Amino acid sequence: MVRESNRYFKFDWATIVLFLLLVGFGWLNILSASHSGTNINYFDFTQPFGKQLAFICLTLILIVLLLAIDAKFYERFASIFYIISMLSLIGLFLFGKNVNGATSWYAIGSFTLQPSEFAKAATALAIAKYISDLNTDINTLKDQFRTFLIILIPAILVLLQNDTGSTVVYGAFFFVLYREGLPKAYLIIGGLIVLLSILALKFGAIVTTVIATLVVLFLFFFSKRKASKFQSVFAIIISASLSFGIQFFYKSILKPHQQDRISLWLGLEKDPEKLEAMKRTFAYNLNESEKAISSGGFTGKGFMEGTRTTGKFVPEQHTDYIFSTVGEEWGFMGTTFVVVLYVLLILRILHLAELQKSQFSRIYGYGVASIIFIHFMVNIGMVMGLIPTIGIPLPMFSYGGSGLWAFTILLFIFIKLDSNRINEW
Repeated sequence: MVRESNRYFKFDWATIVLFLLLVGFGWLNILSASHSGTNINYFDFTQPFGKQLAFICLTLILIVLLLAIDAKFYERFASIFYIISMLSLIGLFLFGKNVNGATSWYAIGSFTLQPSEFAKAATALAIAKYISDLNTDINTLKDQFRTFLIILIPAILVLLQNDTGSTVVYGAFFFVLYREGLPKAYLIIGGLIVLLSILALKFGAIVTTVIATLVVLFLFFFSKRKASKFQSVFAIIISASLSFGIQFFYKSILKPHQQDRISLWLGLEKDPEKLEAMKRTFAYNLNESEKAISSGGFTGKGFMEGTRTTGKFVPEQHTDYIFSTVGEEWGFMGTTFVVVLYVLLILRILHLAELQKSQFSRIYGYGVASIIFIHFMVNIGMVMGLIPTIGIPLPMFSYGGSGLWAFTILLFIFIKLDSNRINEW
């Protein structure tokens, strides 16, 4: 057993091994989902599997650089990283390349870079830096507002680029804030907002307002901890405003394709012809993904033997829908293996975060775990039809250089911080 005093520059190899397993297994599935023919040139950089292999090789160099930098460097320059990241997001409005309706990439020749992926790590550093400051008290409204602003700035910039998936990820930071003492009321309010939003879309604003009013009245008359009349009336007004506001946002602000995806998920469309057209347009990926996963059975059809994968039935199968390849070719055993890897990685990061003597390192560790968890949960939920279709990759697994490098930076900064946890800060 390695003693704590000998941990200087000793990295957590369990976390590193889990990372490498995800990256390696991800590449095998990218290969299967993107190859064509029986003669495969693994170094064919015109194919996704060839490009991803190059990205992985460069990632190994990136890891060495991240671990070679002094741990205190990341805390000292956290604010600078955040500012640079925000400027890179703003620059997309002037110089960004539009891909599939989202202006989220810088194009450098044939190479594209997605700064929103790196903004997550920069925001995690900024949050850790601000909350760990001696003058910050997360229980005061002033510091809560400033913390929320650090999160909202990149989230709004990304949303304006029509990248809804990346915007959703910023909700992960509320888990971090809750761990650091954010009042539980915020989580309760957030949950109620989500519930009211779903009810308003499903049953309409008027019905939702009536339901909310009945609940408030029940609590007012029968709850042991009664709210005042003013608080009860205020709760009803807020519920009604939110219900009608959600309806307005859905019908007037969201774009048609976003409306259709939510409509399919909640079963809002009543016109059979329009519903069938929406399914052909927006549910095609999901339907094919579900068929591919279910066809894999318990043990799968075998590596590169998936008929739906090799037949390219699922569009973008090497990116957001990579999990369907796992389901078809590796079956229930393979999908369970992937899920277990992610769960172990997230739990390991949380365990290490709790061991940190520095508040900055602990907060950042929770940020890393929360971001990975949201990506993992949303992507697999999307592929299996449990949540609306959102363009979000499976961390370290899906195809893409920006995503792989961003998650590498996110994770290995924490591994470096953890290796330095016995030193004075």
